[in-house]
Amino acid sequence: MLWLKSFHIIAVVCWFAMLFYMPRLFVYHAMTDDEAGKERFKVMERKLYRGIGTPSMIATILLGFGTAFHGGMWAYYSQATWFWIKIALVASLVIYHFVCGHYMKRFARGEQVPGHVFFRIFNELPVVVLIAAVILVVLKQPA
Repeated sequence: MLWLKSFHIIAVVCWFAMLFYMPRLFVYHAMTDDEAGKERFKVMERKLYRGIGTPSMIATILLGFGTAFHGGMWAYYSQATWFWIKIALVASLVIYHFVCGHYMKRFARGEQVPGHVFFRIFNELPVVVLIAAVILVVLKQPA
């Protein structure tokens, strides 16, 4: 069980690295005027999303459910309100992940995207979710 939890936490950290950094790349990408800079950001965004973000998201979800179902823990988790709130928060992060992918594709195609101010605000959303999720898991409240 501890190995499963350890790898789950590692996957979460890697996924959050992408969730925090991708919108920051969008800020700089939106502010860039030169073509060489835009091409560089396209490569960075694609590699971050596909090489780190998506595999980490998948690992986070699989290892998270692995820990929930390991050793009969599902009976406990399925009755805990905090657990279902955490699942909703994870679902919101999955949606956020795919929204990042949507913006990445729009940047790659040279389409109109929101400005850097939007992405500065957008960048803060996973911070709020992270704080809430950690508090839920540590305090296990509401029961």
